[in-house]
Amino acid sequence: MELGLPEGSYLELLNSDADPLHLYHLCDQMDLAGEEEIELSSEPDTDTINCEQFSKLLQDMEGDEETREAYANIAELDQYVFQDTQLEGFSKDLFIEHIGAEEGFRESVEGSGEAGQRPQKRPEPSSVPILTGSFLMGPASLSTMPYLSPALSNQEPVSSHLYLEGAVQTSGPPTRSSLNCLDLPIGHIQLLPTLPQGLLQISGAGTGLSSVLIYHGEMPQVHQAVPSGGPTVPSLPESPGRPGSTSPFAPSAADLPSMPEPALTSRIDETEDTSSPSPCQEGPESPIKLPKWPESVERFQHSLQDKYQAEPESLSSPLVAMELVRARLERGSNKSQERELATPDWTERQLAHSGLAEVLQVVGDRRWPRETQVVAVLGKAGQGKSHWAQMVSQTWARGQLPQYDFVFYVPCHCLDRPGDSYHLRDLLCPPSLQPLAMDDEVLGHIVRQPDRVLLILDAFEELEAQDGLLHGPCGPLPPEPCSFRGLLAGLFQRKLLRGCTLLLTARPRGRLAQSLSKADAIFEVPSFSIKQAQTYMRHYFENSGTAGDQDKALGLLEGQPFLLAHSHNPALCRAVCQLSKALLEQGTDTQLPGTLTGLYVSLLGPAVRDSPPGGLTELAKLAWELGRRHQSTLQETQLLSVEVRTWAVTRGLVQPALGTAEAQLAFSSFLLQCFLGAVWLAQCNEIRDKELPQYLALTPRKKRPYDNWLEVVPRFLAGLVFQPRAQCLGALVEPAVTERKRKVLTRYLKRLQLGTLRAGRLLELLHCAHETQEPGIWEHVTQQLPGHLSFLGTRLTPPDVHILGRALETASQDFSLDLRQTGIEPSRLGDLVGLSCVTSFRASLSDTMVLWESLRQQGESQLLQAAEEKFTIEPFKAKSPKDVEDLDSLVQTQRLRNSSEDAAPDLPAIRDLKKLEFALGPVLGPQAFPTLAKILPVFSSLQHLDLDSLSENKIGDEGVSKLSATFPQLKVLETLNLSQNSITDVGACKLAEALPALAKSLLRLSLYNNCIRDAGAKSLAQVLPDMVSLRVMDVQFNKFTAAGAQQLASSLQKCPQVETLAMWTPTIPFGVQEHLQQLDSRISLR
Repeated sequence: MELGLPEGSYLELLNSDADPLHLYHLCDQMDLAGEEEIELSSEPDTDTINCEQFSKLLQDMEGDEETREAYANIAELDQYVFQDTQLEGFSKDLFIEHIGAEEGFRESVEGSGEAGQRPQKRPEPSSVPILTGSFLMGPASLSTMPYLSPALSNQEPVSSHLYLEGAVQTSGPPTRSSLNCLDLPIGHIQLLPTLPQGLLQISGAGTGLSSVLIYHGEMPQVHQAVPSGGPTVPSLPESPGRPGSTSPFAPSAADLPSMPEPALTSRIDETEDTSSPSPCQEGPESPIKLPKWPESVERFQHSLQDKYQAEPESLSSPLVAMELVRARLERGSNKSQERELATPDWTERQLAHSGLAEVLQVVGDRRWPRETQVVAVLGKAGQGKSHWAQMVSQTWARGQLPQYDFVFYVPCHCLDRPGDSYHLRDLLCPPSLQPLAMDDEVLGHIVRQPDRVLLILDAFEELEAQDGLLHGPCGPLPPEPCSFRGLLAGLFQRKLLRGCTLLLTARPRGRLAQSLSKADAIFEVPSFSIKQAQTYMRHYFENSGTAGDQDKALGLLEGQPFLLAHSHNPALCRAVCQLSKALLEQGTDTQLPGTLTGLYVSLLGPAVRDSPPGGLTELAKLAWELGRRHQSTLQETQLLSVEVRTWAVTRGLVQPALGTAEAQLAFSSFLLQCFLGAVWLAQCNEIRDKELPQYLALTPRKKRPYDNWLEVVPRFLAGLVFQPRAQCLGALVEPAVTERKRKVLTRYLKRLQLGTLRAGRLLELLHCAHETQEPGIWEHVTQQLPGHLSFLGTRLTPPDVHILGRALETASQDFSLDLRQTGIEPSRLGDLVGLSCVTSFRASLSDTMVLWESLRQQGESQLLQAAEEKFTIEPFKAKSPKDVEDLDSLVQTQRLRNSSEDAAPDLPAIRDLKKLEFALGPVLGPQAFPTLAKILPVFSSLQHLDLDSLSENKIGDEGVSKLSATFPQLKVLETLNLSQNSITDVGACKLAEALPALAKSLLRLSLYNNCIRDAGAKSLAQVLPDMVSLRVMDVQFNKFTAAGAQQLASSLQKCPQVETLAMWTPTIPFGVQEHLQQLDSRISLR
């Protein structure tokens, strides 16, 4: 049988039994047709192609466009075949990802322990390596490689720095150099281009070859017996345009993304020049060494690790270990298309207990070859995101992240510079890493192995070019240099450093959420609990050398519940510690202030009193202007005088910016910048008095003069305007100006209609009213609170819960609260539920049951009783399997309660439920409905059961059968909606049999858009006269014919109580339907 090229796709070629080397030889024959006849020779000592033919072949291949396209197709074939393999080291994505890589050789020479069986027509392969003038080929097994030292043949996989030490060559009588081919056993192929002098090991999947070593270059001749049987295969030439590659299957540098041509070839050429043994060398041993990382690369890595380890501990570090929480984005509740951070229930939170290891594990589990992974860590200002990011780089510097060769920590405030002169090295080696320098060799090494790079962009919200980075136009990345926006777009769109891990830290607001909609994983930095705040205060006083004042400071904090609630923020907790320490050092019997404004006025009072003339005003103006540009750092030259600069640094108002080599300063905390910005607004004359209320951010966004990036400014502004004249602003603003601003804000706050405000703005209004400390304003606001307050979907922080509870206590009326999807802590939920003015509340089922269990364990029987009686779930809509599971848990709680307590009444939440909707969709609906059907009999007051709710649940005939069994217990059910549930005649018959149990209560029955035919219509027609209370029945869009319609119409004549029978369906001729309607006008065809 003549050997020819198989027809079909790449996969058919791979699955065929043809030897790739034979196929390559056939391609050579076809290319050289008409030049010279080439025959397959069975003699091992006969060349199949001479040097002249070989040179001419290369010239023809270089000048042939089709040949170059063929090489590109082969490269695509390699990427397709090997992208899903699970091999380690170089065998993963081997041709594309690791050509020119400086990783060592993990399993350089592994024996081929099991050889596959070849087709019977093929001769028995030889296991002896053959040395030729250009190649050394043979099985890479220990038994057939006597020339390699144990360092080569027994190499074990270790870290990425693996070297091949000396290899022993045995001299002997020379053999002919023309021996250049050998038929080899079936096995794997692996290409290692970093071996010295083109030494290659072949051991990949699906190639039809065993492990093979190919040595390209001059070698001492080796004495070895060579069998004469078996066909010969021509040696593999170098691929055109692929320096250093001896395989036609290797792609060119142009095929490799983000890999410059010099970076591909420099190390190979260098190795061949320095380590290629001379053919004249003789002796028993000749060392062959694998190339290490370039000295400059190793030196840069060690310098980077040393710099991270030498960074001092930040003064604003949280001092308390915090666990990250997995988060997700969801579409906002308003009409805009913006996505925002979802607010899970307290019990739904998924804590990353393993910390950084779990964060990176999520990335590893989802990683695809050559695919960039984006991880975002979100949190409010001052939550400790930057400290956490710095700890990641320090963890790598200590050698605890071996999966990364390089970790780059980049503060974004030192990157946002205008211009179009950005290079990749500017991003990887920002001013924060100076005096470290990244030369071309280091950059080339990093670009060739992006999967070994972790890039951390800290404080990403400070960049102006953040929106739309993940949704830019497709196409190649513009050549460097480019704008910084283009550089970021290349990273986010997986075009630059493709395969790296990108870690972002940012605040969860503004346009950032749009850029992170396609992030692979999102985590959130949670707030401090009360216990963590107390631990923070203890550590602060221990580190400051005043551990004896811990208890006194905790007493001050616990004596001010407002500040205790605000201690969920590490930055604010630090400010409380600083003020507590100052008060304790004075030795006076005092207490902490009751507002945020009072806290910072007391904390900065000494600094204000000794400030240079105009110093505070100048710094406050800078804080406001930088905040409007979403920045928190400033150049030293922006402060006009050295005196002001020295005063601000000495008093701790600003500090040297971390991660910058230039003379940059940063505000010591975000809250301090907000306070100084509010100082500028309160005392400047550039803003007219009537424009001042717009800065409270209570008006619609389109009418605001700024985007509220400094989110705490409204509270500080309200507090500063109403501060006592002797404090803070008294020395800066004339009394007449202050009085005028007070009147403007007072008039504005009293004119607001609280019923028109959304939940978030209502909470902000309460905070601003509290900061004023004006009894008239506070009482006016609280008296206007509506009786029903819904915070559905609005995140409630501990300060929000505290200020809301205080407002409810002040108002002289009863309230009902909707606290679903607020993320409220169970303990804070108990504080609100315990208020006598709260008569009912709705909250997450799981969170409420956690609260009940906690109160039961604490022995709070009175509060537990109030929490059970006030809790309601009316109406209840199940939109996820968790909702059904939580409802089932509530029923089980009642059953346990009734079994443990004699004559215990039913839970009001279950007893009073009247409307239940089930909307899980066609996939989850059939799975979750059996659980719901099992607990339905418990809801004895259920009047409305909607199993459609604009969603096709498709419970089917089996679901209808389970539902029908509950009808005897649902004695007051008035509405039953079974539309769009894939009910057939079987289900209709089951339903008709059970409907008499609801004869006295059921008013409305809907079977719209099901699969009921004539048999089912007949069953419903027979039971219709028994439904004495039924008023409306809908059977439209089913599949019964005119016969079924006539039976329903005839039965309707016996039911005078029925008001409407809707039964239009496309399977009934329109004339028949019109005739039936003429007979009985109660038949609706709409």
